[in-house]
Amino acid sequence: MDKKLKIAEIAARSGLSISTVSRVLAGKSNTSESARNRVLACARELGVLEGMAAGRMLLNNLLVFAPQRAFDERSDIFYYRVIQSISKALSPHEVRLRYCALEEDDSDANLFLARMNEAETQAAILLGIDDPHIHDLAADIGKPCVLINCRDERMRLPSVAPDHRLIGKFAARYLFDMGHRSVVNVLCLRRYTMELRLAGIEEAWEGSNLCFQAGKDVIALPNFSAKEAEAGVGSWLDARGGAPLPTAFLVGGDFMAAGTISALRQRGLRVPQDVSVMSIDGFNLAAIQDVPLTAVHVPRDALGTEALQMLQKRLLCPDAPPGTLLLHGTLAVRDSVRRIRPGSRRTTVQREGLYDS
Repeated sequence: MDKKLKIAEIAARSGLSISTVSRVLAGKSNTSESARNRVLACARELGVLEGMAAGRMLLNNLLVFAPQRAFDERSDIFYYRVIQSISKALSPHEVRLRYCALEEDDSDANLFLARMNEAETQAAILLGIDDPHIHDLAADIGKPCVLINCRDERMRLPSVAPDHRLIGKFAARYLFDMGHRSVVNVLCLRRYTMELRLAGIEEAWEGSNLCFQAGKDVIALPNFSAKEAEAGVGSWLDARGGAPLPTAFLVGGDFMAAGTISALRQRGLRVPQDVSVMSIDGFNLAAIQDVPLTAVHVPRDALGTEALQMLQKRLLCPDAPPGTLLLHGTLAVRDSVRRIRPGSRRTTVQREGLYDS
């Protein structure tokens, strides 16, 4: 049966006009909610949705819940850019995007229910919301909902997140592969995602037959700011006495890397000639104080796109089992990490050729 006959059959079964059915299947917004639901129900029965173009959104209103800081680029650039990626991915479609600030823990359940039960809310994305009660409510309401960078421990909601553990392990192994054996990790551990990165880092140490000691090998900071990193790393450097310097710092974000480099330079140390610095982020500051930053890019911009594809799948197949998609990071090799050769020889980054031109 061809497409025209399917549309005619859906119209006959639903009691709606062919033009209304066409508008719904084209993702247009100028149809009522009841008409849309009737068309989609018939289309599922006839198997039409399974063959529809993947780029056609089957919703017209989407609500994003996120911590308040996510809506301010200066407060949380990572979450802010994730939200921008959602908006960009929806721009070709007739989808109204709305937002609601919600605490990541001890969230306002009444506010969440009120916004989710609004007639115009067809689906939702929860970004960085860790409250398990909110996850339960989202699953019970029955509207399509996808989590970004958080997890539903009852496994009722689909989610997409960076593979924090593997990203941390990969970054640490890169430094070990470059010959570094004395590495200090500068991390903010305020959320379980960062603890997963630390767990991956520890695995890399173990895999390289190195003894990891959290009290010695980690500088824990209260936030991701350059100011806090500069103060924390500076204090650590000043307190080391005559102990040898590490050969590298592995830092959990670009702004923290900027603070780390600043602390090193204030004490007369060069990057990477004296100490290497590597970031786990790499999107925000490609170069810090003229030092191109080697980094593992966390897949920030892909999170929004993948979450929307998950929502589309929930609309097409509401009974499909939920799961978690973990995205890999990508390595950006620049100049802030040097290779250390066996023995005492060290290879520095050379900006000029062997001969004068």
